[in-house]
Amino acid sequence: MTPAGFSADWSAWGPTDLAARRRAQQREVADMPADPGTVVEETESGWVGAVVGVEAAGGVHLVSLEDRRGRTRAFPLGHGFLVDGEPVRLIAPSPRTSAPSPRTSAPTGPRRTASGSLAVDGAAARVARASRIWVEGTHDAELVEKVWGEDLRLEGVVVEPLHGADDLVGALREFSPGPGRRVGVLLDHLVSGSKESRIAAEAMALSGARDNVLVLGHPYVDVWQAVKPQLLGLERWPDIPRDVDIKIGTLRALGWPHASQRDVAQGWKRILGTVSSYADLEPALLGRVEELIDFVTAEPQG
Repeated sequence: MTPAGFSADWSAWGPTDLAARRRAQQREVADMPADPGTVVEETESGWVGAVVGVEAAGGVHLVSLEDRRGRTRAFPLGHGFLVDGEPVRLIAPSPRTSAPSPRTSAPTGPRRTASGSLAVDGAAARVARASRIWVEGTHDAELVEKVWGEDLRLEGVVVEPLHGADDLVGALREFSPGPGRRVGVLLDHLVSGSKESRIAAEAMALSGARDNVLVLGHPYVDVWQAVKPQLLGLERWPDIPRDVDIKIGTLRALGWPHASQRDVAQGWKRILGTVSSYADLEPALLGRVEELIDFVTAEPQG
């Protein structure tokens, strides 16, 4: 499947060659002061964060790195780090840079991504994980990209459209999920008794799905309805009869062109254009996407 909603050249992404990284670390590499704000990746754990401080503990200097979610981990200074994709040896910062100058203007606070996460500026996209997030269609992928795209590139997570949920079981069999190769699935209209709920149950019954597959969903018939209707001047999304295509019926009810697939694409572009951050989406979608990101980025156990 071809990733949708991403401008990066995903074809250039491959599996992380840890052995090559270790060999690179043993070569002569440049010293890099652990100045506050420097974005660093610790190669052994894959932890990416901005330097927030260096302190001595038990005769060892530790650098604290804060990730996009505001979590902090400390690592010994020295080899084993990447900056802008290049191996470096982190060293203690000079006294001039370890603390802000009194003449420096006060910071305005950390930047946040469209999803509300703490931004890590200057970080290159991480090598893609084997794990994936699957969504039902292109519109779902585009919405996820718009709000969570910066976070996903930092985490190395690719989002792929299924182009319908009917073949989810077959797609999972082909993908062969396992430890370190997880699949998080986001389905539309995942409510009790729906077709999607039966598909989800069948998927979770597959061999290897336990602990490696997570199927979640929102209650809306289409992801369009996960966009807050107030953004379009509506109190609520129009009710569309079940025998009418949800997208075409919605466009017709709104008085927008709806005669062709081009009209549908233009209508979605207009809706998506109203979205600028997580605050523009319904909570029923927000929590599910965040849970899927956490699931596919969790470190393998054992």
